[in-house]
Amino acid sequence: MTITGGKKREKIDRLAELSAREDEQGVSLWKEAFRRLRRNPAAIIGVVILAIFVLVAVVGPFFVPYSPTDSIGIREGLVKSGQGIIPGVSADHWLGFDHQGRDEFSRLIVGARQTLLVGVVSTLIGLAVGALIGGVAGAAAGLGGRWGRWIDTTLMRFIDMLLAMPSLLLAVSIAALLGASLTTVMIAVGVVSVPIFARLLRGSMIAQSNSDYVLAATALGVKRSKIALTHVVPNSIAPVIVQATLTLATAIIEAAALSFLGLGNPDSAIPEWGVMLADAQPYLGIRPGLAIYPALGIIITALGFTLLGEAMREALDPKLRK
Repeated sequence: MTITGGKKREKIDRLAELSAREDEQGVSLWKEAFRRLRRNPAAIIGVVILAIFVLVAVVGPFFVPYSPTDSIGIREGLVKSGQGIIPGVSADHWLGFDHQGRDEFSRLIVGARQTLLVGVVSTLIGLAVGALIGGVAGAAAGLGGRWGRWIDTTLMRFIDMLLAMPSLLLAVSIAALLGASLTTVMIAVGVVSVPIFARLLRGSMIAQSNSDYVLAATALGVKRSKIALTHVVPNSIAPVIVQATLTLATAIIEAAALSFLGLGNPDSAIPEWGVMLADAQPYLGIRPGLAIYPALGIIITALGFTLLGEAMREALDPKLRK
């Protein structure tokens, strides 16, 4: 097992342990966390960034001044990329044209929706599959006895193998096997996040399985499957929600990386920030803004998710709570 894989496991297990701790003053974990989030400047900045991003992605495409696929610049004779002529900012075209004469501002706004779609869907894929594996492993390890421990060991060895591989390399390998498409990017990025969610939920459930309410339910004769589904899982989900916020940031970056490498949507007419970055490479000397605009969008959006996720992690840490 690699050092990188070991560090990943330590971080995930640490977050799982934190979720099982109780507040000494008896205050609800989520109420206290929300109260701390409201006082955290990083959380506020992250929420503002994400609110703007989601608003632009959802509503923006209905109000763009031009069609993102219309080569208006070429039709009007303004863009001649073969001669190195790509006009920049103007009163009518706020971010200028791209190399095919399409309005860059309109493509950037519409591309935000595609980027959000990829990030959310890939995270949901990783969350669903990872939670299923982690839930089965956690229930088996905590409540399943000898056979349960065997099931847990088998599942976790598979998860550890995925964790040991560099995430981007794993995503590239999956995308290359499935072929270039937007769906492929979602699946590849989703598979990369599966082991994180699986190990996190499993660790949290094992920590919860030793709680007093589990022992009381077992003593009353409640079935183990019911204890796991109705008691252990709901009380173990907090760190998974935090991780989902952080995973959205990495999902957007990894999806952009796959699109940049040519493994995303092969139709460049459909704007997506990673594809826009790839298309801008031959024209960096003429119009560097074609790469700067989508790159800034990716960076700022990932920053928003990261700030909010880290703030949520700190808010749920018992060592930092008063």
